[in-house]
Amino acid sequence: MTEPIRFLMCPPDHYDVDYVINPWMEGNIHKSSRDRAVEQWRKLHHVLKDHALVDLVNPEKGWPDMVFTANAGLVLGKNVVLSRFHHKERQGEEPHFKKWFEDQGYTVYELPKDLPFEGAGDALLDREGRWLWAGYGFRSELDSHPYLAKWLDIEVLSLRLIDERFYHLDTCFCPLAGGYLLYYPSAFDSYSNRLIEMRVAPEKRIAIEEADAVNFACNAVNVDDVVVMNKVSDSLKQRLKECGFQVVETPLTEFLKAGGAAKCLTLRVTEPVRVEVHSLVSVESRTIRFEGHLLDSGLINRALDLIVDNGGSFQVLNFHLGEQRQSTSSADVKVSAPDHEIMEEIMSQLIDLGALPPPQEICDVNTEPVTIPGVAPDDFYVTTIYPTEVRVHCEWVKVQNQRMDGAIAVNFTQDGPIAKCKLLRDLEIGDHVIVGVEGIRTIRKTESREQRNTQEFSFMGAGVSSERRVELVVEQIAWELRQIRDQGGKVVVTAGPVVIHTGGAEHLSRLIREGYVQALLGGNAIAVHDIEQAMMGTSLGVDMKRGVAVRGGHRHHLKVINTIRRYGNIAKAVEHGVFKTGVMYECVRSNVPFCLAGSIRDDGPLPDTEMDLIKAQQEYARLLQGADMILMLSSMLHSIGVGNMTPAGVKMVCVDINPAVVTKLSDRGSIESIGVVTDVGLFLSLLTKQLDKLTSPYHIAKTV
Repeated sequence: MTEPIRFLMCPPDHYDVDYVINPWMEGNIHKSSRDRAVEQWRKLHHVLKDHALVDLVNPEKGWPDMVFTANAGLVLGKNVVLSRFHHKERQGEEPHFKKWFEDQGYTVYELPKDLPFEGAGDALLDREGRWLWAGYGFRSELDSHPYLAKWLDIEVLSLRLIDERFYHLDTCFCPLAGGYLLYYPSAFDSYSNRLIEMRVAPEKRIAIEEADAVNFACNAVNVDDVVVMNKVSDSLKQRLKECGFQVVETPLTEFLKAGGAAKCLTLRVTEPVRVEVHSLVSVESRTIRFEGHLLDSGLINRALDLIVDNGGSFQVLNFHLGEQRQSTSSADVKVSAPDHEIMEEIMSQLIDLGALPPPQEICDVNTEPVTIPGVAPDDFYVTTIYPTEVRVHCEWVKVQNQRMDGAIAVNFTQDGPIAKCKLLRDLEIGDHVIVGVEGIRTIRKTESREQRNTQEFSFMGAGVSSERRVELVVEQIAWELRQIRDQGGKVVVTAGPVVIHTGGAEHLSRLIREGYVQALLGGNAIAVHDIEQAMMGTSLGVDMKRGVAVRGGHRHHLKVINTIRRYGNIAKAVEHGVFKTGVMYECVRSNVPFCLAGSIRDDGPLPDTEMDLIKAQQEYARLLQGADMILMLSSMLHSIGVGNMTPAGVKMVCVDINPAVVTKLSDRGSIESIGVVTDVGLFLSLLTKQLDKLTSPYHIAKTV
C-alpha cells in the first residue's frame, strides 16, 4: 500500500519580517500584516489538506521564519539531513526542527557547523525519484552535496544560483510529476542550464518568464497533477494545463515580503526511496596553497573571487598572516567545483595567479604523447607569461622558453628531464605534453606595501594611467630607459604607422640613434610611411608640416614602395642616399635589427616585409630574447603578438590614444606593465625631453 503524501507546516503565530537576509525583505521590516498572513497560511493549509496529510510543528517565539518549514531539512525515506542555516537569524530554528524529526522516528544527519545547507529550500528531489537537484551559491555550500549523496544514497546534481532574488533553489525551480520541470533559466549559470537540458527532455522543460518568476510561480507545491502556487499568468497556466496539470492559486503576498511562498511554507516528509538508485556526486575538491604578500597585493581576494565567479566554492583551511609589513603570508584553500571540467578551469586560472599544489600529493605531471605533428593531446595545459615549474620525479623542473599560449613538452635526456614551452605547430611525434593542471605552478612576483611605496623610480602597478599625470609616468619610463641603456640592456620597440602620422618619427629616430632601442618590430605600414615622410614630407599623403593633404598624395606610399623595390631593400636604399632621415634610416645606420611582419592588406609590399607569418613570428621571438623593456607604440595587433611571446619580468609600456587598446594590452596581470592613454607622438616628445633632463648638467649635479 502506498504511503499517503504528508507535508510539514508551521503556523505563523510569530511570523513577521524582523530583519533583512534576502532582497525581498528590504523595505518590508514590520510591514507584513499578521492577520492577512494567518488568513493566507490557513487557505494554503486548507488547500493542501484536500490533497495530502499535513503535520504541524509548534512555532517558537523569537524565530519568525520557522513558518518556512521547507528549510527545516531534507527528507528521503526515514532519513533527514538537518539544515545548517547560513544566517544567525535562523540558526536557532535548528534544535526545534531536530526534535520534531527525532520524535517522528527519523534518522537525523547533521552537517559540520561551518557548512551551510538550507534543507529542501536548496535540495529538490526529482518527482520520479531518480536524482536530487541541489542548489548552491547564496545559502548552501557546494561542499554539502557529497554529504547529501552519501547519507541519502542518491545521485546529486549541483546547480549554481546567480540571481540574488532567487537565493534558494525552490524559488526558481520546481520538479513536477511525470518528469516535468518548471524553472526560471536566468536564475542559473550556463553550466547549470546545460545540466538541466541534459537531464530533462525539451518537451518537459517549462521555462518561465521573469514576470512569473518574481511572483514565485516556481515556489509551488506539486501533489500528483495538482500544482499549488501564489500567482500565475494566464499563459503559464494554459501551458501547465496542456501538460496535464491543474493549477490552484492561493494568494501568499504577505509571505513574499519575506521571500517565500507555497513551497517555502511546506516540507514534504514522505519521499519514497527507489532501491535501484544509489549515491553519485560529481563534486570535486582539491587543496591549494598561496604564499606571498596576500593581503597587500589583494591576491587572496582575487583568488577567492575567481573561484566563486567560475562556479566553485572554497574553504580557507589555514591562514598564516605575516607579522611585519615585509613578512609574507600563506593560506591553504580547499577548492570545490560541481564537476571535473569546471575544476580544471578554476585550477588553471588559480595556477596563473600563483597557486601552489601541495608537493607531497603530486610526484609527476600527467602527460600524453604527441601522435600527430603539430597537434597537442586533448586537455593540454595552456601556458602563461609567468615563469612555470612542473613536477617530474617528485622534483620541480623549470620550464624553458616561457611564453603565453603554448604547450609544455617534457622529454627525458641523460642530464635529466627537460620541460619546454612549445607552440602547437612545433610539437613533434614523441613529445610528451602535459595535460590537466596537476603538478604545475607559476612563480608570481608580489610586492609588499612598503616595496611599492618606497621605490622612487619603480614602475607603477599594472593598469591604465589615463587618470594619472602622464608627465610623471613618462619621467619614470625615461629613468628606466636610461638605466637599461647604461647597463647594456635591451629595449625592443613595436610600433605602428600612427607613430609616423602623429609626428613621432623624429623622436623615435632619436631614441634609436642615441642607443635606447636595440630592436624594432612592426609591419609594412610603419616602414612605408616613415620612408614616405623622409622622401616626400608626407604621411598617408598628408603634408607633415602643414597638416593638409597634397595633390596626388594618396599615391605617395606606392611610389615609395616601388623605389625601395628598385634598390632591392631598405638598407641598399639608405646606402645609395635615397633617404637620409627617419626611423628606418636610423635602424640601418645604427645596426638596429628590425622585423616587418606582413598582412593581407599590405600594398607592394616592401622587400623587407616578411609575408610568411610563421617566419615573421619566429623572427619576432628571436629579437625579443633577452629584452628588458618593450615599448608598444600604437600597434594593437603586433603588440598583442609580442605580448604573447614575452615572459613575465619584462617591463612593458603600452601607449595608445584608445583606452580599450591600452587595457587589452596591459591587462596581463604583470606588475611590470603599465598602460599610458595619450597621443603617441606627444608621448615620444615628452620622453625625449625627460631624457634630456636626465643628461642635463643640473640633473647630473643634483644626482651627485
